[in-house]
Amino acid sequence: MSVAKKQILIVDDDAVMSKLLTIIFTEGYTVITKPNGIEAFRWLEEGNYPDIIISDMMMPYLDGSSFVKNLKNSGFYRDTPVVVLSGAENLDDLVHEMPFTVEGYFKKPFNPAALKESIANILK
Repeated sequence: MSVAKKQILIVDDDAVMSKLLTIIFTEGYTVITKPNGIEAFRWLEEGNYPDIIISDMMMPYLDGSSFVKNLKNSGFYRDTPVVVLSGAENLDDLVHEMPFTVEGYFKKPFNPAALKESIANILK
């Protein structure tokens, strides 16, 4: 009997980035990708509960900051770990100014091995 893989929800409007993240994590995790925060919330509202969420910050419709803020304010998903990815030059400042806490953040381009290690450590 096999053990169920932990589930990662990737929220990023860049199809190439979503594909790259899927390749990085597909061996050890079940990976679900959504192109923006609205689609991610639809998926969550269907009763899905990922073990961790990796979210881009700059996306159309519902940006990463608003997505994570709504997530952290919800009753069901407030304790779901979130790791933020962004190409923003001032990412350190953006993360520290957020009215919520994220478990990690990486500036694009990121080191895939470091991201993979960070996710594994968060999910221990």
